[in-house]
Amino acid sequence: VTVATVVVRDGRLLCVEERTNGHVVINQPAGHLEPDESLLEAALRETLEETAWDVRLTAFIGAYQWKAPETSRHYLRFAFAAEPVREHPGRSLDTGILRALWMTPEELAAARERHRSPLVWQVVEDFLGGRRQPLSMLHKL
Repeated sequence: VTVATVVVRDGRLLCVEERTNGHVVINQPAGHLEPDESLLEAALRETLEETAWDVRLTAFIGAYQWKAPETSRHYLRFAFAAEPVREHPGRSLDTGILRALWMTPEELAAARERHRSPLVWQVVEDFLGGRRQPLSMLHKL
């Protein structure tokens, strides 16, 4: 189970460049759900760890299931919309993260061959298309 955030500022999307399996790829701030953590908490934590930005979650975009062809590993991604609150300059980023960068949707689409997975663009496309659900749809019991 993974979480991802689509963070928008001045028409640009907060992305990360990361090294995985010997390749430099582009992703949303994203990562795995940890034990005893809510999906919302995971999205906030992963965004901070990977970009040095605190964000405020504004909506649930959707849940996405994908099987990585090279590993046959199954992923279930919960994607959130967020707005930036505060940057922490100088904060170290997660292992493997080379940098955080702001990209226009057009720049991100043009770099599709560098996306970590097809989930990257699908989530952005749904966000840009207006897909939003209230955060109250998600519950941790």
